[in-house]
Amino acid sequence: MDIFQLFAVGKVKKDSEIETIEIYEEYADALLGLDQFSHVIVLYWFHKNDIPEKRGVLRVHPRHNMNNPLTGIFACHSPCRPNLIGLSVCKILSIKANIIHIDSIDAFNDSPVIDLKSYITSMDKMKGAFMPSWATRPRPSRP
Repeated sequence: MDIFQLFAVGKVKKDSEIETIEIYEEYADALLGLDQFSHVIVLYWFHKNDIPEKRGVLRVHPRHNMNNPLTGIFACHSPCRPNLIGLSVCKILSIKANIIHIDSIDAFNDSPVIDLKSYITSMDKMKGAFMPSWATRPRPSRP
C-alpha cells in the first residue's frame, strides 16, 4: 500500500450561525482570484471518524436510514471510508484576508481542510446525471 502525505491548508470554523473556512497564513496567497467565483469545492478530513473501525466500514444504509438499501460507501456520502475525505460545494459569501465566509458546509467545527477548488460550471456541472431514488428524498431529521 502506498502512503501519501496530506497537509491541512486550513480548518472549518462554525460559530453559531456563521460558517467560515480559515486558511492558514502560509497558504493565504493561494486565495488570489477565488473571490471572482460564486462557489468553492471544499475537500476536508472527517477527523471525528478517524478510527480504524470506521475506516473498515464498506457498506452502510445511506443517511443512517435503515429503509434505504445497503449501499457501498463509494456509492454514497458516508463519513465512514478508507480515506476520510469529505467534499462540499459551498457558496462564497465573502473573502477577507485568509477567511472565506460560506453559506454552509457539511463538516464539523475544526475539520481540517485539505484543499479548495474553484467551482467552474462548465467543468463541474454534469449533464445527464442520475441517481437512485433514496438520494432524491429529503434527509430525515436525526434525534
